[in-house]
Amino acid sequence: MTDRGKEMRPPGGLPPPPEEITVAPAPELDEHGPAEEPKKSVKSIFIGVLLALGVGILIYFVLPKPEGLSPEGHKFLALLATIIILWVSEALPIGTTALLAGGGLILFNIQKPANAWQPFASPAVMFVLMIMMFGVVLNEAGVAKRILNVIVRAAGTKVKKLSFVLAIAAAFLSSIFHDATITIILLFSFLPVFAAMGITPAKSTNLSKFFIILIPLAASAGGFGTLLGGGRNPIMVEVLKSITGAEVGFVDYALRALPLVIIPAVISWVVCYIVFRPKEKELPASLVEKLPPMSGQEKGVLAFFSLAFILWSLTDITKVHYSVVAAGVLGLIFGFRLVSFKTVITKFPWESWIVFGAGVSMGVAMLDTGAGKWLALQVLPLLEGRSWVVVFAGAGLLGSIMSSVMSNSAATALILPITIPMAASLGIPEPAIAFSAPITTSFIMLIIGCPPTIIAYSTGYFSQVDFIKVAIPWAILCILGVTLGASVYWPLTAYPDLPLFGIK
Repeated sequence: MTDRGKEMRPPGGLPPPPEEITVAPAPELDEHGPAEEPKKSVKSIFIGVLLALGVGILIYFVLPKPEGLSPEGHKFLALLATIIILWVSEALPIGTTALLAGGGLILFNIQKPANAWQPFASPAVMFVLMIMMFGVVLNEAGVAKRILNVIVRAAGTKVKKLSFVLAIAAAFLSSIFHDATITIILLFSFLPVFAAMGITPAKSTNLSKFFIILIPLAASAGGFGTLLGGGRNPIMVEVLKSITGAEVGFVDYALRALPLVIIPAVISWVVCYIVFRPKEKELPASLVEKLPPMSGQEKGVLAFFSLAFILWSLTDITKVHYSVVAAGVLGLIFGFRLVSFKTVITKFPWESWIVFGAGVSMGVAMLDTGAGKWLALQVLPLLEGRSWVVVFAGAGLLGSIMSSVMSNSAATALILPITIPMAASLGIPEPAIAFSAPITTSFIMLIIGCPPTIIAYSTGYFSQVDFIKVAIPWAILCILGVTLGASVYWPLTAYPDLPLFGIK
């Protein structure tokens, strides 16, 4: 569940906005001064809260406890439904709802206090915190502006071509580097463009929504391409080996998964373009203006950021956790006074980070209470006796839904012990079905599903409703697209025993 705020510096040659611009859901500063969050009427707040509570009460007090589900799991599902409705409706500030999620786990005796709050500071959540700090650092040092200049010089200023190249690049880069890192680099390279064009979070347009939603979706979609792309990938390899003894090496994994990345990359661009088709055909030509030589501050930040990339790529060898690398590199940046730590803390989007922590906490509770396993057992047996393509897609849809409310690594670990034995009973090569989990858990339907979408949401340029309009059809189409691609590619290459298109 991959991961916002800062002063915006306009691209070279464009006049800066009169006021500082922040990019967080909290009150923003636009060219006319402070831009407040859109105010909700008392009636809409009341309806949203009442609906959320009503659904929770209905699940727990009216509907009978499902057979095989623990009492704690029953309470958890009621709380989960309530929290999701509050998040989507934004009846309450999303940060407030996130804190209520942790409090609710304790209040209703679903989790002990330590178990409810500790996930808010888990290694994954702390890594996202530091990745988001990198975004502030890149913008403060002016590196983001240079990255944008390189991208635009390569792809041009035409919105269609530039966005398409961006989607492909984000997806494939995320197969090698962490999707949150790629999101930070690309997202904060583009934010100054919108600021310079007078497009602020309070005045977001289809152009800004298109780019700011496209980047995290494409980055998340490509994370399954290699074992370096995300924790869910090595988890699949480990679980597969523990159950079947079959080993999938680094090269084998990449050969089977990486070619499929192009499919969700293209789908990401198509869906975002259809839903938020921008009226602008071209970005300002001044984006390709020649920039002055890099300053010492920029060189220092870029050097340390490159060091982080190298060390992240070597974590399988060094066994040093991603978060340790991020902390060390940030320590160097702040220690050499390249960027002020106080500035980063001031402009950090705390609310969105808390939401990600709540998502992880709810995911842990789903596992601890057995609610996740119960849900999987209700759905996956329905796929028995079906062709391998149907099993792949069906298990993938469940993985997508579950990874929308818990980490994709946890969803992968939860689903595989059920789907792998199912594959064996159907005479299907277990690795073919095992790949479904890390691939489709990349396609999330809610903002809380991964760090990239949380990072993008923190900019304040789109609402949760905006996101859902894109994410649900995007996730379904990505599952169908990758399933179709695998049904052709794998029988012709890695798994010749599989029938083409799943047709025997």
